[in-house]
Order: sequence, then C-alpha cells, then structure tokens
Amino acid sequence: MAPNETPLSGTEAPSKASFWYDPKVRGVLYQIGALLTVGLLAYYLMSNTLANLERQAIATGFGFLEKQASFEIGESLISYTAADTYFKALLVGALNTLLVSFIGVVITIILGTFIGIARLSTNWLVSRMAAIYIEVFQDIPVLLQLFFWYAFFYEMLPGPRQALNPMAGVFLCNRGLIFGVPAAHPAWQYMAIAFLAGCVAVYFIRRWARRRQDQTGQILPTGRVGAALLIGLPLITWWLAGAPTAMNIPALKGFNFKGGVSVSPEFAALLLGLVLYTAAFVAEVVRAGIQSVSKGQTEAAMSIGLRPGQVLNLVILPQALRVIIPPLTSQMLNLTKNSSLAVAIGYPDFVSVAGTAINQTGQAIEGVALIMMVYLIFSLSTSAFMNWYNKKMKLVER
Repeated sequence: MAPNETPLSGTEAPSKASFWYDPKVRGVLYQIGALLTVGLLAYYLMSNTLANLERQAIATGFGFLEKQASFEIGESLISYTAADTYFKALLVGALNTLLVSFIGVVITIILGTFIGIARLSTNWLVSRMAAIYIEVFQDIPVLLQLFFWYAFFYEMLPGPRQALNPMAGVFLCNRGLIFGVPAAHPAWQYMAIAFLAGCVAVYFIRRWARRRQDQTGQILPTGRVGAALLIGLPLITWWLAGAPTAMNIPALKGFNFKGGVSVSPEFAALLLGLVLYTAAFVAEVVRAGIQSVSKGQTEAAMSIGLRPGQVLNLVILPQALRVIIPPLTSQMLNLTKNSSLAVAIGYPDFVSVAGTAINQTGQAIEGVALIMMVYLIFSLSTSAFMNWYNKKMKLVER
C-alpha cells in the first residue's frame, strides 16, 4: 500500500456512479419513464380528438343519455317506448345481452358436460356421435351458425297459419316458438319465494349433513331431502293460495298468435348458435378434466363397491373440477362476448341498441366506450364468480 493511500472501510458510502447502476433504482426509473410516456401519449390523443370534434361541431360527453331515444326495440324485459331516454334504451339492450348470456351459459355447461362424458363412453356409437358433434361445431365459425339458424326459422318453418303444433298449447313457426303459460295469479309469486326459500334450506341442510358425516360417519340422503323441499314447498304454497289452474294459451288471431309467451326467431337463433358452438369446446374441457384423474382412482372406487354413477359424481368430477374450471371460465367469457354478434341477425342486444344510438347522435366515441365498459363489467363479474368458485372447490391437502 502506498504511503498516501487510505484503506477502504466496509461502511464507506457507495459512490454516485454505483447508485445509477443499482438494478432496483433503474427498474423504478424505467417504470416511471414508461408511465410518463403512456400518460403523454394518452393526453396527446385525447386533446387531439377533442380538438377535431370541436372543429367539426360534434357534441361530446354523455349528456345524450337523457335525451329521447325516438326508436322502438322489438324485445324488452322491461317496459320501453320510443319516448324513453337513450339511457333506458341502452339498459334494455344490456338486459337482453345479460338474458341470452345467462341462459346460454347454463345450457352450455349442461350440454357440454353431457357431451364430454359421452365422448369417453365405452359405447362405440355414443363416443363417435359425440366426437362428430365436437368436430363439426368447432370447425364452423359461430357467425355462420347464427346465419344458419336464423335462416332455418325464417325460411324452413311455416307461417303462423300452418304453424307446427307438437303438443297442446305449443306452436312453432317463422314467428318463433309460442307456448302457453299459467295465467297471472299471486300464487306464482308466492311459489317462487317458496322455491328460493327451499334453495336456502337445502344449502344449509347440505352443510349440516357434511359436518355430521365427518363427525359420525352417518350419511344423510340430502338428494332426496333437497328434492322434497324444492318440489314440496312450492306445491304446498300453490295449494294454500287456491290451487289456480287457469292457463294463458296462445291463439291465432289474424296473421299472428295472441297470448302466451313468444320466443322470437332472433333470440332462438342466437341462443342455439352460441350454445351449440360453445358446448363443443366445453365438452373437450370436460373430457380433458376427467382424463386428468388417474385410472387408479376409478379402480379404487370400484373396488369398494361404488356404482359407475357414484364413481363419477363422488370421485372423478370433484378432482377433475380443478382442471375444468379455469378453461371453462374462458369459454363462458367467450360466449358472453360472442353474443355481440347478435347485431348480424337483428336481435336487439347492447351492441345493436348502442349502434342505433350512435347513428342518431353521432357520438361514436361515447357509444363505443359504453359498449367496452358494459362487456368489461360482464367479463370481470363472471371471472370474479368463477375464481371464487374455483377457490372454493380446490382440493385441500392434509
């Protein structure tokens, strides 16, 4: 060591150069820089867009939602007229989208599960038919399927005067599916409340039965108890409310049917197309989930005397769900987003109603922003529910 040099101590502060070469510091600086770049780009695009809209005298903002819509909507779950506001018109469209998506998801899960199990059947014919279904409906674009079912209802079905009548009170024609329903009576509302109360009771009974089985080993037939509650409570309520039997039966008057409930060809075509297309993918998800469970599990369950149905419900499906749920969530989201294709066949979903509002007001940016926001809310809500269910159904290791 030279006489004029001083030894470096272990507590000496780092130099300024070493500060800039610290990976953590550089990471923070890069993130700040990226955030500023994105912010400046967004500000430039926003200011440029507003300036162009102002130059062309195009109104901005969401004030148009309070104006009169002045257009009719063919199908609506709530009362709506052309004198209502754009906000209510968009609400009608959102409810129509929610209706077809919810019904489609429920039917798709049931049909896809059935076909996925059939794909693994030891019966050659059942397995081949399921495989053909999967291949055909996966390979045809969903939009073409929507066009096919729309043409089927309008071109291949007869008119109202020659409507098909497969059973009493049910008619099928190019105006849709028309069927009878019970006439309006307070008893039906009470029955719905009783059914919901039965669902709550079944939920708590199943929880109690599971704890009782863990503690004592005794099994309570929750299936039969639940069926008795779900069927018995509404029937008792119906009897106490006067046992009404009057029906609202559709009848041909003029060129169309009056009375009952009508399912439009647009709704039926959209629902059929989405369900049949998405169920093919759900079937493959279910098949893969079942095949992920080792054959030893099935053999062990059979060795203790469980029947094939019990093996599937008690051993295979509970373990397969951890594989099935994540891709199943994606398919549910795909069905919801594919419902936006309803505009191609004339069903008044949110995209169709928002498109009409854009054409009338000229406020395309706000209209497209609303479409994006509504579908984002639907997708995030579905993902949140499925993530909760996935966490609830995951296997807990001991």
